[in-house]
Amino acid sequence: MFSDEELEGLRSFPAIGKDELIRYFTLTPADEAFLRKFRRSQNVLGAAVQLSTLPWLGFVPDDVPAAPPAAVGRLTRQLGLAVADLAGYGEREQTRTDHLRQVAEFFSWKPAKALELKELDEFLLARAMEHDSPSLLFRLGCEYLRAAKVIRPGVVSLLEKVATAREAAERETHARVAHLLNPEQARGLDGLLVVDPQLRSSRLHWLGTGPVQASPNSVGGEVDKLRFLRGLDADTLDLSALPAERRRHLAQIGRRLTAQALVRREPNRRHPILLTLLAQSAVDVLDSVVQLFDQTLSGSESRARIKLRDELAERAKLSEGRLALLDEILPVLADVGIADEEVGALLREKIGMDRIRAAHAGATIRLPKDHGHLALLAGSYSYIRQFAPKVLAAVRFAGGTDAKPLIEALTILRELNATGARNVPAGAPTVFVPSRWQGYLDEAAAKGDATAYRHYWELCTLLALRDGLRSGDVYVPGSRRYDNPAAYLFKPAQWEEHRAEFCRLVGKSPDFSEALPLVMDELDEALGDLEDTLKRGDGPVRLNDDGELVISPLTAEDIPSEAEELHAELERMLPNVPIASLLVEMDRHTGFLDCFTHAGGKQTRSPQLKRNLIACLIGLSTNLGLHGMAASCGIPYDVLAWTAEWYIREETLREANICLVNYHHKLPMTAMFGSGTLSSSDGQRFPTRGKSITARHLNKYFVSEGISTYTHVSDQHSTFGTKVIVATHREAHYVLDEILGNATDLPITEHATDTHGVTLVNFGLFDLVGKQLSPRIRDLGKITLYRTGAKAEYEDRFPKAGPLLTKKANLDLVAAHWDDLLRLAGSLKYGHATASLIVGKLSASSRQNALAAALKEYGAIRRTIYAAKYLSDEGYRRKIARQLNKGESLHALRRQLHYAREGKVARRQPEQQNEQAWCLTVVTNAVVCWHTEYMGLAVGELRTVGREVDAEVLAHISPARSSVVNYYGSITVDYEHELAQLDDQGHRPLRTVAMDEPGAGL
Repeated sequence: MFSDEELEGLRSFPAIGKDELIRYFTLTPADEAFLRKFRRSQNVLGAAVQLSTLPWLGFVPDDVPAAPPAAVGRLTRQLGLAVADLAGYGEREQTRTDHLRQVAEFFSWKPAKALELKELDEFLLARAMEHDSPSLLFRLGCEYLRAAKVIRPGVVSLLEKVATAREAAERETHARVAHLLNPEQARGLDGLLVVDPQLRSSRLHWLGTGPVQASPNSVGGEVDKLRFLRGLDADTLDLSALPAERRRHLAQIGRRLTAQALVRREPNRRHPILLTLLAQSAVDVLDSVVQLFDQTLSGSESRARIKLRDELAERAKLSEGRLALLDEILPVLADVGIADEEVGALLREKIGMDRIRAAHAGATIRLPKDHGHLALLAGSYSYIRQFAPKVLAAVRFAGGTDAKPLIEALTILRELNATGARNVPAGAPTVFVPSRWQGYLDEAAAKGDATAYRHYWELCTLLALRDGLRSGDVYVPGSRRYDNPAAYLFKPAQWEEHRAEFCRLVGKSPDFSEALPLVMDELDEALGDLEDTLKRGDGPVRLNDDGELVISPLTAEDIPSEAEELHAELERMLPNVPIASLLVEMDRHTGFLDCFTHAGGKQTRSPQLKRNLIACLIGLSTNLGLHGMAASCGIPYDVLAWTAEWYIREETLREANICLVNYHHKLPMTAMFGSGTLSSSDGQRFPTRGKSITARHLNKYFVSEGISTYTHVSDQHSTFGTKVIVATHREAHYVLDEILGNATDLPITEHATDTHGVTLVNFGLFDLVGKQLSPRIRDLGKITLYRTGAKAEYEDRFPKAGPLLTKKANLDLVAAHWDDLLRLAGSLKYGHATASLIVGKLSASSRQNALAAALKEYGAIRRTIYAAKYLSDEGYRRKIARQLNKGESLHALRRQLHYAREGKVARRQPEQQNEQAWCLTVVTNAVVCWHTEYMGLAVGELRTVGREVDAEVLAHISPARSSVVNYYGSITVDYEHELAQLDDQGHRPLRTVAMDEPGAGL
C-alpha cells in the first residue's frame, strides 16, 4: 500500500508550518507547571516535545530528538533550556513511554484499546463506503483518532485496519444491493460482458461509446441503448442504499475496466460495479437522446436558415430591375402637374412596354412573416421524421401549467406516429405556435390541405418542444440535465436552514424593503459620477448635439519603455529548459504529480509513475498524442495509455492545477502582477480532426469544424478553470461556473469578460452571489439603461445622465420574487446546482417565467450601475482592458504549447476533449509558475548588485511570454536525473552568458 520510504515518513516528524508552530508549541502556565515536575532538563524538554506533539500529530514518533528544530527552539526559549538538552532523550524506552503516558493523562487522551479500535473500525467502514483511496482512509482515520483523543496505533496496525475496512466495504456494498441481484438480473449483468455478434463488441463497450455527430442514425443508436437499458430495468434501479461517493467510485471503475477484466473479478465485486454503471448509463443515455434531438433538429433549422439567406439575396438581385423601374415611375406619379389621364401614356412612352411586361412577368410572390423559413424547413420533413418519432416514443415529457397545450400536442403526435394516422385531429392545440408561423397553418386549413397542415403543425410542435427543453418549461423526469428546474434549487425547508447564513455571506438582506434602498443609493452614486463626467463635455465619454452618448476608444496604455528592456534582460538571465525538465522541477516545488491518484483506489506507485505522468501531460498538452509522445520519448505506448486511463482524469487534473495555482499565488513575484481578486474568462477556438458531437462549423475560425475551450484567468496570469464548450454556444452561460467552483487560494471578487459573456441574468446572479461582473461591452452606448423612479424625477436630478435612462425597472416584480432570487443564488453558491445549466435555462425562458423575468429586471438595474461606473472612471475601463489582455497573452502561450498536428484536436468524445484541455491548462500553469519564480530570482540578483527594479515596471511584465522553454524536438523524461541538476533550493543556476550565445544553458 505504501513504500518503505512512505512508511518511514508516516512514523516520523513531518515539516512544520508557522501556524502549527504557534498553535501547538506555545506552552500555557498549566503546561509549564506540569513539565516542571520532571527533574532533569533532558526529561523536561523531552516531555515538552511529547506534550506539544501529541495534539499536533495524534501520536509521538519514537525518535523524539528528531523533532523539527524550530519547534524545539521555541520550547527551549519558553522553558529557559538549551537545545542540546534534548540529546539522548528516549534512549531508555521506558522513560519515553512513561512520559507519554503521563502526557496522555494530562490531556485526557487514551491509548487505542479494544473499545477504541472497534469504534475506529466502524468509522473506517463508514468512510470506506464513501472513499476507496487507502491514503485518504488512513488520513481520515488519523483525524478521527485525534478528534477522539485516542493515541494513534502503529502505522502498520492502522494500515491493516484500513485494508480490513476496504474489504468490509466491498462485502457491505454487495450486501446492500443483493436484493437487486436475482438470478435473472445477474445473468443480464454478466451478459453485458459477452461479445455480441451483431455489435462485434460487448454490450458494456457499446453502452460506453458515445455518438460523435448529431444525425438521425446517432439518435436512433442512443434510443436503442435507452430501450436496452430499460429492458434491464436500469432506469428504475434504486441504489440509494449506497452513498453517492461509492456509486460514483464504482461507476468510474466500471468505465475504465475492460469486459475481460470485469469477468476475472468475483461476482460479489463485479455485480455492484455493473449495477452502478447501468444506473448511471440510464441517466447519461437519456440525456444524450434529448441532446441529440435538440442538435439534430437545430441543424435542420440552421440549414433552412442558411438557404433562406441565400434565397433572399438572390431575390434581392432579381428585384433590382423592378426597383429601378419604380424609381422612374414614382416621380411621374408624384408630379401633380401631370393629369391623371396622361400618366399611363406618359409612363408607357417613357419606360417602354417591353420593360413593363418584363417587370410584370418577373413579379414574385409576397413572402410570409418569416420570409419562408418554415416552408424551407418543411423541405427537411422526411429527414426529421427519421428520428423525431423515435424520441417521442422513448422519452416522457412533462411541464408546468403553461406547457400543458404543448404536452397535449406531443401526446397527439405520439398517437399519430403509433397508429400511422396522417391527419391532425380537429382542435389539436396550436397556442404554442409563434405568430410568424400561424399563417402557414391558417392557409393550409383554408385550402383543406391536411398534408401540409400536418407537416407545419408537427414542425411547430417539435420546435416548441426543443425551446421548452432549453428553457425548462418542458422537462424530462429522470434526466440529470433536462429535469424539472425546481429540482436544481433548494427545497423550501432546505432554504430555511441556509437563508440567514447565505445572506450574511453575500451581504444581502432577506427583506427587499431593506435591500432596495442600498441598491438605489448605489445607483444614485454611480449616476452622480456619470453626471459629472458628462458635464465636462469634452472627454472621451460625452454627449453629442443630439444628446446621444459618445464613447471614444481607450488610447493605448502608456507602458514604460523600461518594462520591455527589463523583460528582455530577465529573459537573458533565465536558464534554458526543456518542457519535461520544467515539469520535474515544478513537481519538486509543488508535488502536483502526487495529485494524480489511481481511479480504482490503488495506492502503490511505481518508481516510473511520475515519468509516465509527465510524458502523458506533454503528449496531450502539445497535441502530440500518446502515440506521438511514445515515439518521441521512447516510453511504450501501452504504458502511457494505461497511465492516462487510470490516472489522468478531470478530478485529478483539477487537483494538480489547484496545487500549481496556489504555489504561484504565494510567490513574492506574483504580487507584482495583481492581488488575485480580479479574473476574466474567454473562449479559445481549436480546430478538430474528424467528427465530434461538440464540433461546429465556424467560418471565422475554422476551415472545417472546431471546438472552444472556455478558460478563467486571474490577474496573476494563472488559469484556474477550463471547460470545453460548443463553439457556437453562448459563452455567457459558463461564466459563473468556475467562479463559484473556485477551489484555489485566489480570493476572486470581480470578474471581467467581453461582450459574449454578458447577459442580464449574469449581471443579476453575480451580484446576488456577492461578486462583481465587470465586462467590456461592445456598443455600450446603445444598451438600454434603467431607472427606479419616474423619468421626470431622474431628468431633474441628473440633467445630463437622466435622459439616458429610457426604461423604468419593474421593482414590484423583483420584490415579489426576492426570496426566490436569493434561494436561486444560494443554490448556486452552495453547489446545489450547476450555474451554466441554470443560466442557460433562465436566459432561454419565456416572458411567462416570472422568476426569470424578475432576475432580468434586477440584472438590468445592476447593469445600469455598472455602466455608469464604467463610463465615469477611465481607470476602471483600463483595469478591465488590462485583465482581458492577460487572457489573450495566455491564449498565445496555449497556442504555442498546442503546436502538433496543426493544433487540430483529434479526440472525439467530450470527456476526452475536456481532459486534454485540462492537461494543456496544467502545463500552461506550470510554465507560468516556473517563469514567475525564476523572474523573481533574477530580480533578486539584480537588486543584490545594487540595481533598482521598480515594482510599477514589474507589473507590466508577463510570465506568459517566455523564449527559454523548449517545447519541441525529441523529449527525454528522466525524473531522477533532472532532480540531480537542481540546487538545495530546487533551482537551476541563472545564466550569465551573452544573449546571442546559442543554446546557452541547454
